Amino acid sequence: MSRAVVATAFGGPEVLALVDEDVAAPQAGQVLLEVRAAGVNPIDWKLYSGAFGRDSSTLPRRVGLEVAGVVLAVGEGATGAAGPLSVGDEVIAYEVKGGYAERLVVEASNVFPRPSAMSWEQAGALMLTGVTAVHTLTATEVDAGETVLVHGGAGGVGLMAVQIAVARGARVIATASEPRHGYLRSLGAEPVAYGEGLLDRVRATAPGGVDAAVDAVGTDEAIDVSLELVSDLGRIATIAAFGRASEAGFKALGGGPGADPGRAVRDAARFELIRLVEAGRLQVLARSFPLEQAAMAHREGAEGHSVGKIVLVP
Repeated sequence: MSRAVVATAFGGPEVLALVDEDVAAPQAGQVLLEVRAAGVNPIDWKLYSGAFGRDSSTLPRRVGLEVAGVVLAVGEGATGAAGPLSVGDEVIAYEVKGGYAERLVVEASNVFPRPSAMSWEQAGALMLTGVTAVHTLTATEVDAGETVLVHGGAGGVGLMAVQIAVARGARVIATASEPRHGYLRSLGAEPVAYGEGLLDRVRATAPGGVDAAVDAVGTDEAIDVSLELVSDLGRIATIAAFGRASEAGFKALGGGPGADPGRAVRDAARFELIRLVEAGRLQVLARSFPLEQAAMAHREGAEGHSVGKIVLVP
């Protein structure tokens, strides 16, 4: 048996429940994991909110797309993304289905070695925001020596985009509330406060101009400033403002209406993230909640006030 979090209905975090479930043995090409940490992401609560439809046949719905854990059993012919897997291996798995659990069967092809420098909480929070950040920077073609504006630089995706862009040799200007500016500077970014006057503050910080803009918040302010500063619409990307992207003609990325899912880019990004962590160029800031407090974790995540990522620990 394994405890797992499920959405029992469509709605807010109050529909989440912790239940006992049987765990099957891994089949060919699969492994069974003991989950040590499960990443929390906005898509998790959007999937049971009703935003993507209310098909009652999908209920109860398991929740969670990324985990870190220990291999408990290996199915026939199961090989991880980086090579053979054995019982006792410490790993990261992404994408998975129903990651908010104590034990979980996953496809071995989505399993990667856990970098030794990462805690379980950090490892469980690495992949989804990391691959999204790589997607935004790849889509906007950010290169060494260029200046990129990252809206929401202290959020889960924003912190990843900041670090990856810096690792690529770009100059990064990141919007965030003032209490988070010190941390962003420590990562190599130049922070500016969002709010009234943002356009003027960015121009003062980068008088030579901005080459590309990545929006991780979806506000009209972020989009308006990006459109004012970046003339090439192909070098503006959002993971949230899908309506504005459709209207104005810049790039929408991810799982929203009309967005580019970027499957090939995101799959390849998983290896890049591991390399950056092992090289000391990428870190994850994560705050943990126990599995039974999944609803509380979702409420806090939805409020948007957390720096970095939230994880659940069984």
